[in-house]
Amino acid sequence: MSTNHTIIAELRDVQGTGASRRLRHAGKVPAILYGSGKDTAMLTLNHNSLYHNIEDESFHSSILTVEIDGKKEKAILRDVQMHAYKQLIMHIDLQRVSAKDKIHMNVPFHFTGGEEAPGVKVEGGIVSHLMTELDIVCLPDDLPEFISIDISALNLGDSIHLSEITLPDGVESSALSHGDDLAIVTVVAVRGSDEDDEEAVSEEGDEEAAAEGEAESEE
Repeated sequence: MSTNHTIIAELRDVQGTGASRRLRHAGKVPAILYGSGKDTAMLTLNHNSLYHNIEDESFHSSILTVEIDGKKEKAILRDVQMHAYKQLIMHIDLQRVSAKDKIHMNVPFHFTGGEEAPGVKVEGGIVSHLMTELDIVCLPDDLPEFISIDISALNLGDSIHLSEITLPDGVESSALSHGDDLAIVTVVAVRGSDEDDEEAVSEEGDEEAAAEGEAESEE
């Protein structure tokens, strides 16, 4: 179940680049709230409060409570536009959700047990994360903040695929529903460690043979 995040918002009447610039100078962020068959609402949010929220991973995969003039609506974060080089939120998009309608969301994977995996601890491999998040379909009340994957049993060369993980009740993988059983994580050998040693031995052998051949020809 997702963490409860509440956003305090105000309705705004003015639009356009100039109006948005003035809002940002005043420490506000322009936003829109749309969906569920209702009119799109133009909003302003407090920048510092919002910036603190977007640094929290769970904020991006939770059902948010948007409070406007004392009225509350449920929504999900659909887009965040950041300044090219400043720590400044330029705009956000929020989508209303209905308890009866399924939603598509990307939720992060949380990997555990990497240091204990035999492929890492004993065989000297490294964990390679092929996916860091999963596109899922579920009802808003079933939305998880993250999906945990235990990789403590992986040997060198082992992988975990989507079909091998247990999703929470009511949650479906979009990829699996389309027949794509993607690999999520694997343990791989440290690149070049064994091969480089073998190549070095081979090169040394070739150099010694060449030196011996030159010595014999000089004799």
